[in-house]
Amino acid sequence: MVKAIVGANWGDEGKGKITDTLAEKADIVVRFQGGANAGHTIKNAYGKFALHTLPSGVFYGHTTSIIGNGVALNVPILFNEIKDIVDKGVPMPKILISDRAQIIMPYHILFDKYEEERLAGKSFGSTKSGIAPFYSDKFAKIGFQVSDLFDTKEAIMDRLERVLVQKNILLEHLYHKPTLNAEDIYNELMQYKEMVAPYVCDVALFLDKALKEGKTVLLEGQLGTLKDTDHGIYPMVTSSNTLASYGAVGCGIPPYEIKQIVTVCKAYSSAVGAGEFVSEILDEAVADELRRRGGDGGEYGATTGRPRRMGWFDCVASKYGLRLQGTTDVAFTVLDVLGYLDEIPVCVGYEIDGEVTTDFPVTRLLKKAKPVYETLPGWKEDIRGIKEYDKLPENCRKYIEFIEERIGYPITMISNGPAREDIIYRKK
Repeated sequence: MVKAIVGANWGDEGKGKITDTLAEKADIVVRFQGGANAGHTIKNAYGKFALHTLPSGVFYGHTTSIIGNGVALNVPILFNEIKDIVDKGVPMPKILISDRAQIIMPYHILFDKYEEERLAGKSFGSTKSGIAPFYSDKFAKIGFQVSDLFDTKEAIMDRLERVLVQKNILLEHLYHKPTLNAEDIYNELMQYKEMVAPYVCDVALFLDKALKEGKTVLLEGQLGTLKDTDHGIYPMVTSSNTLASYGAVGCGIPPYEIKQIVTVCKAYSSAVGAGEFVSEILDEAVADELRRRGGDGGEYGATTGRPRRMGWFDCVASKYGLRLQGTTDVAFTVLDVLGYLDEIPVCVGYEIDGEVTTDFPVTRLLKKAKPVYETLPGWKEDIRGIKEYDKLPENCRKYIEFIEERIGYPITMISNGPAREDIIYRKK
């Protein structure tokens, strides 16, 4: 059986913890898209970790962790992560890397940085991880797959020199930066080859065999629906597809194998980077209070450390995100954070040009949208440690059920604390 774990909104929903929890009963966990530009924070018996490329199932000895072909693979970051978790006492995980995964080249990170500098105040809020230049090259067919590292020096140098003709013109005349040398990049790629060599695998073939043997596979997505390059708040999106349906493409399995799609929603909203955010809290004191209390140690980007933009739960955006994902189950996270509030606003509609809609619009209209709120009473109680849904405070249950009715998808998992065991399972 294949399950996908994806985000409903802007990312930062708590997917790492949910994947870590469900991986206990999985045989294989696959990262199927995105790069090291976002992170999943996990807290367990080994400590607290921010994973950027490694799948969130690496803490279980029985799982195989896979980097799928849809991932933007930053080789040094992947192996730094492996070293980091092993240094903290985690047993060396079983890792496989798709031979068709493409590599973030050293110049991708440079171009990401230089373009953000050039755009200045009109930048996209990039993490400068090389993601947009990477995907640009992938679809321009001038990228390098993991398998290319094992080609002859002559073949690799020939490709590098052809690519660098274009790159050096841009560096010299657009960015006014030093040009690149093919031999230097080749030497760096050979270091990458040495690192990845023990782990390279035909992942699609491996998964085909595993599914025929009845293994359980988790597909782990990065970011959320609203950052999808096709269906998100374009152009303030990531450069990959963040939907569960891409999970089949990103690791090479048939789409009909995905039987369960767990979509993760926060009990409030947060976002890193630029882009439309209708339910954003504009009172900085109120936003900062939620930011300080939120997440696990505050709402700050796992990759950049940037303060996240804070907002109230957005039923319009969440319903849209859940629909696009093909959700079968909603995992509702960080509910415990809201226990300090007397009242909790919930965004139930958008007012656009004097009319209220509950359907998520295109970016052009989103820019004009104003939030329509309903306010619910808070529960003023610490709910950490509660294991059964019926034992949650009445107003807490009413909050969950109000949102569930508005989004139209069943909330079957509720996270009420940062630890792996802080999960309430709710049958629907």
